[in-house]
Amino acid sequence: MSNNIPRAASELSQEEETVAAEVWSVDPRTGERRESVGHEATAADVDAAVRAAEAARPALADRETRIALLRAAAEELEAAGEEIIATADAETALGTARLTGELGRTTGQLRAFADEIAEGGYLDLTIDHADPSATPPRPDLRRTRVPLGVVAVYAASNFPLAFSVPGGDTASALAAGCPVVVKAHPDHPAVSELCAAAVRRAAERVGLAELADGVLSVVHGFDAGVELIRHPLVAAAGFTGSIRGGRALFDAAGSRPVPIPFHGELGSLNPVVVTAAAAEERADAIGAGLAGSMTMGVGQFCTKPGLVFVPEGPAGDALLKTLAERVGEAPAGVLLDGRMREAFLEGVRERAALEDVTAPVTPAEGDGRTVAAGFLTVPAARLADPAHGALLEECFGPVTVIARYEAGNGDGEPTEVTGALERLGGNLTASLHIGAAEAEDPTGPAARLLAALTPLAGRVLVNGWPTGVAVVPAQHHGGPYPAATSHSTSVGVAAVDRWLRPVAYQDTPPALLPPELRDENPLGLPRRVNGRRELG
Repeated sequence: MSNNIPRAASELSQEEETVAAEVWSVDPRTGERRESVGHEATAADVDAAVRAAEAARPALADRETRIALLRAAAEELEAAGEEIIATADAETALGTARLTGELGRTTGQLRAFADEIAEGGYLDLTIDHADPSATPPRPDLRRTRVPLGVVAVYAASNFPLAFSVPGGDTASALAAGCPVVVKAHPDHPAVSELCAAAVRRAAERVGLAELADGVLSVVHGFDAGVELIRHPLVAAAGFTGSIRGGRALFDAAGSRPVPIPFHGELGSLNPVVVTAAAAEERADAIGAGLAGSMTMGVGQFCTKPGLVFVPEGPAGDALLKTLAERVGEAPAGVLLDGRMREAFLEGVRERAALEDVTAPVTPAEGDGRTVAAGFLTVPAARLADPAHGALLEECFGPVTVIARYEAGNGDGEPTEVTGALERLGGNLTASLHIGAAEAEDPTGPAARLLAALTPLAGRVLVNGWPTGVAVVPAQHHGGPYPAATSHSTSVGVAAVDRWLRPVAYQDTPPALLPPELRDENPLGLPRRVNGRRELG
């Protein structure tokens, strides 16, 4: 690659820069600094990281190298697991049990992507041989998919492993053949460096010792994140975070001289509808399940149910009684940082002050730096009032809003619910709890409610809770804006699609074709040839 490419979109006018701010690991339980992990990256640092990544691209083009790298990365993370989990807990207060599971999910993702690359279906190999007798005559066409280039990953706050340095965005990009530069989240810089070091050790193991720093690097600091999205050698980006931050980066990605794909997960309310029949049949179970879902991880899951429609009447009252008991028993917890804690408390105060909003269990400050879970209730009809718009927005932390609606006679969809759903933006999930008889009626009100929820979300659940995302091929983690900025999934092996683009070769001599497109199929990969599937 030519060295004439600008160093970064900001075009540094001088080499002399002020000393960058120091980056500290902070204990959210006390607010005290733990250790320094270095300094925030300057524009020159970002430029160096991206150029090192660009230099690693040719080596990552080798499929067998990538497969070995992903599997070695899983092993290195597991070998360092005790230190990684302890450091992550010290920086996030998420607890060793939760983080142990998250590390397992992270290494499982890496191995799943290795298996996907080995199987080869991700290339979507398609061959249509020439047909001179066709009208018009048809040329020989062969399509594969190639990596986009250097990928910028913006780490999440609430998943220091599975959605951060070694997480799904990084794993899928490496699987595609794209080197990665991660902008670490300020809430867990120390564990970010530990994980990056583990992946670089894996790179050294598979013969990439001289390129390890380019395979995966980490930069710190807000300005570094801005420089990264603007760098002309960055070909795509993945983000998990707030609507405000994600939208700013999305706009920056689109306004570059050469716009790039930006796959962002920005925010989600995750609505839930409980039908009258469901409440009649299992009020206690639904109330208990909701309490567990909304307080899981101190309410810091992107799939937390934030708006729940519950029918008026005795069954709905019983559901809320169980919910109040279970939420009241939930221990107070520490949020990821002080800024999130203040935003949570202010968000609760804003919503609780609205007319006709009550707090059966008040979300509030706990002892020390903790917060206590709670929930708010409001008549569903109030959601039509623009003054109550905050109730239709995500409040990050252990709180949910219960909208009580008039169930009617059960012959049609509750209009208060369907009207409110029409005012919602896109979501990661939408859930519907129905009764036994409703599950057998393909044209009844429950079916119509399911149809109303489907346009709102990337994953639609029936009689379940959205927290907990299975990492399997059929999974889709995304949704209409603002849940995500693209229609791709960030969970499951299909996430590799985000970092690839199709290329068709026409009338290309066999010796010049990529091996996977040659007639003899030397790699033994699955393909579609002249309209027929070949398993390789």
